Amino acid sequence: MWNRRIQIALNEQKAKDRYRQRQRCVTQDCTHSIRVDHQVYMNFSSNDYLGLAHHPKMIEAAELGAKRFGVGSGGSPHVTGYSEPLAMLEERLANWLGYDAAIVYPSGFTANQAAIKLLIARSDVMIADRLSHASLLEAAMFSPGRLYRFKHNDIASLESYLEKGSELSEESGQLVITEGIFSMDGDHAPLDQIAKVTQKAEALLMVDDAHGIGICGEQGRGSCDHYGIKPDILVVTFGKAFGCSGAALLLSKEFAQYFVQFSKPLIYSTAIPPMQAAILLQAMEIIQSQEGDIRRQTLARNIAYFRAEMTKVLTTLSQKPQMNNMDESLSNISYQLPYLLESHSPIQPLVIGEDQAALDISANLRTKGIWVSAIRPPTVPPKTARLRMTITADHTVEMIVALVAALESAILENMDQAL
Repeated sequence: MWNRRIQIALNEQKAKDRYRQRQRCVTQDCTHSIRVDHQVYMNFSSNDYLGLAHHPKMIEAAELGAKRFGVGSGGSPHVTGYSEPLAMLEERLANWLGYDAAIVYPSGFTANQAAIKLLIARSDVMIADRLSHASLLEAAMFSPGRLYRFKHNDIASLESYLEKGSELSEESGQLVITEGIFSMDGDHAPLDQIAKVTQKAEALLMVDDAHGIGICGEQGRGSCDHYGIKPDILVVTFGKAFGCSGAALLLSKEFAQYFVQFSKPLIYSTAIPPMQAAILLQAMEIIQSQEGDIRRQTLARNIAYFRAEMTKVLTTLSQKPQMNNMDESLSNISYQLPYLLESHSPIQPLVIGEDQAALDISANLRTKGIWVSAIRPPTVPPKTARLRMTITADHTVEMIVALVAALESAILENMDQAL
């Protein structure tokens, strides 16, 4: 029975062109090049936005941390795993981001699940942006409270759900959930407006800033600093701008005490190694420094350059005879010209439309030495399969020129096949 059920699910994935495969790769320089099956590619799918994963100071911190503390923490933070570097990391994170306390978790997925599952009771309501990360939505769906999903970045939609809160009992609460920068679209949430209506409704606000921390705001403090707000719960992760892994919840003193007492993913998980905490302390130092400012400026220039050049290409493609002179015999063919979503973050999504077309263009790019991942439903809405490109501070202008040229060629070839 189990095998039959599993095989049906796998066959359905394959039939929908949504079968996922992990690519075994040996990284040479994980920021802008990878080697897969002995072939080297320019990497435009890395989340190492500031290029810190291979930074000499980060590697030195890892080496020194391993020599001094070993490579494991040895236990839960409630037993023997709450190391000196981990305690220091939490303290410095809290001071940097303006909170009473920080609590570190092994991953962003775990941190999001821990926060929502612990806070929500049966009488509570969660109101989440419908494009929130899977870790947020899954935690909300499996929590005992009611979940509503407001239209993406739509303040009127959010307010309409918050207004229903007046019908709740005094023992009920509302939690608004959103991201600082959305992982699949790359756009910013209007956090100032969201905070305003949330506060008016006396609800709690939780912001997952996985893709904003280190990238925007003063000294890289992230999306909330950029918009001048302080959510009740701030989630920051270390797998993007920090160039490592892990995550933290930023909280008030009372909330932090509550999590220390009752958060099962914290109590019953092995703490991150002190070596990892030492690496993250070094990452934070770089992010806050003048070097961090320079890397953010370089990143912003690279993003702007890519968008300008890619927009030119898409404009040219839209004027091709294949698009303008299709006769009636081709009118029944559904072809969608790819388009860039409005994003000024490192995440630059090029929407292709059909799943197979996105896979084909991604495969074509690999023949040209470019690695870009195709993202398909259910990760993104139906008919919006896309190439999710990430621009980093370590990419050069020449690399971006090569990416744009390869995209133009691959899209043209796909267009010719479709039409």
